[in-house]
Amino acid sequence: MRRRIWASVAALALAATLTACTSANDGLVEQYQQGGGQGFISGDGRVQEIPVDQRGAAVDFSGTAVDGSTVTSADYADTVLVMNFWYAGCGPCRAEASTLEDTYQTVSAKGARFLGVNIYDGPEQATAFEQTYGITYPSLIAKEDADLKLAFVDWTPLQSVPITLVLDKQGRVAARFIGQIESGSILRTVVDDVLAETS
Repeated sequence: MRRRIWASVAALALAATLTACTSANDGLVEQYQQGGGQGFISGDGRVQEIPVDQRGAAVDFSGTAVDGSTVTSADYADTVLVMNFWYAGCGPCRAEASTLEDTYQTVSAKGARFLGVNIYDGPEQATAFEQTYGITYPSLIAKEDADLKLAFVDWTPLQSVPITLVLDKQGRVAARFIGQIESGSILRTVVDDVLAETS
């Protein structure tokens, strides 16, 4: 009986910690509490759009790409950037890969750019995934990069993916897709809207 009480107390403490540490991710906390640790979000790709006057500070990040090069937020200054968080063993990530690549091919001609963030794999696994699914935009490797993970902690709980962020030209998060993106047209519409912004 005492063991059960302590387990309940520990569970409540963990839930409180998650809630306290993920103020921007309140809608995801419940999924963690119920998700059984599957490592991905079984969401429906719903999108949270953030009005211009309610966006926070620009996201400042730096990381190492799959090819070993260094990539920073400064490389995307004055550019709309779509960031997709993924890993090779994630079923929804595999399912949305072609949708993301197709969207990238469409919106890149308008000036938007894409960047993946692989949260678990090393360069070999990430490269194999990119080759298998025809991904042509770069990805960062976040597995052992605490600073890279910390840069997105307010928006993306990296224990679960996929999550896709759309950053505006000032580097602020303008939209967040939770779970697999099933409709490229919705992502294209969001990107087009952010591209059209003047502030």
